[in-house]
Amino acid sequence: MHAIIRDGGRQYRVQEGEILFVDLRTAEPGSSIQFSEVLAIEPGPGEFVCGTPLVDGAHVEAEVIGEVKGPKVIFHRFRRRKNSHSRKGHRQRYTKVRIGKIAG
Repeated sequence: MHAIIRDGGRQYRVQEGEILFVDLRTAEPGSSIQFSEVLAIEPGPGEFVCGTPLVDGAHVEAEVIGEVKGPKVIFHRFRRRKNSHSRKGHRQRYTKVRIGKIAG
């Protein structure tokens, strides 16, 4: 069973038991969260339900595993002047969740 959910302006194709990294949320590890914006759902092989824009009554439950950091992104700014350059880095923080039940 698969579903396409929308969270934080992004769309994810998920299935039960899958690990997913979503934008940072204020949730304790071990707690459960619910994604209610389900765009499409595949309840069985050969079946496909597409929402207009959302599927009525469908939701995806997930268990919060914890907070993780993404890969480090380093960027350089350089201009062809003396001492006109900078180097900075950034690591995005995510919430790691395990998809549980897809209901719909």
